[in-house]
Amino acid sequence: MKKAVLLFLTFSLSHSFTSLAQLNLKDSIVTAPMFCFSYAFQIPAGDMKDRFGVSSSVGADFMVKNKKNWVFGADFHFIFGSDIKESSILDGMKTNQGEIIGQDGQYADIAISERGYTTCAKIGKIFPLGKPNKNSGIIFTTGAGFMQHKIRFDIANNTAPQLTKETKKGYDRLTNGFLLDHFLGYMFLGNKRLMNFYGGFEFTQAFTQNRRSYNWDTMQRDTKSRYDVLCGIRIGFIIPFYKRAGKTYYY
Repeated sequence: MKKAVLLFLTFSLSHSFTSLAQLNLKDSIVTAPMFCFSYAFQIPAGDMKDRFGVSSSVGADFMVKNKKNWVFGADFHFIFGSDIKESSILDGMKTNQGEIIGQDGQYADIAISERGYTTCAKIGKIFPLGKPNKNSGIIFTTGAGFMQHKIRFDIANNTAPQLTKETKKGYDRLTNGFLLDHFLGYMFLGNKRLMNFYGGFEFTQAFTQNRRSYNWDTMQRDTKSRYDVLCGIRIGFIIPFYKRAGKTYYY
């Protein structure tokens, strides 16, 4: 039984790779659903630069490219960073030495970082640069979605009772709102699944607002509208599934 299963799997993989070898993207523009995994280095602007420094973003996209090189898709990107500009948030808890005393009488070890995410539905188009491969070229996408970010407090051994799960909400500046996202770069789709990628410039602008009812350090609620911007370079690895006759997908 085990030998029969092994032979079946060997035959199936051999057939898939043979079919892949027969696929030549130079022949025509193909339909291709794609899974993408990406990383971005981002610089904040607008109101966001007053709160955070440079950050990173990792995430996943699902896109479909049709035979007219139009691209449709959606993404989810996780934002993280360690450069916090609003460093005075916890000053009310600190001693004259600039430290926070923990429940054990020692200085509490508190790490402050940036956390957030964006999610977006998008549409775009690939503009081929020449005849050798009309499935690759300059790509432009634009989309709309949602951004959220906050300041995260990590306390070693939970030794700071001043920052419980609930009281953190009065300091974390949880902010979210509607976003617009634009990307301009280059996408390459080849016959081999390990040779597909994209890279380029990304511009994200969000119209956000603080969602906490009260900020403990300022002793008031923050109701002003914000304009948060992230500018960055994003590179990604693509796993395409090429559509062939008979509605079979090869990758």
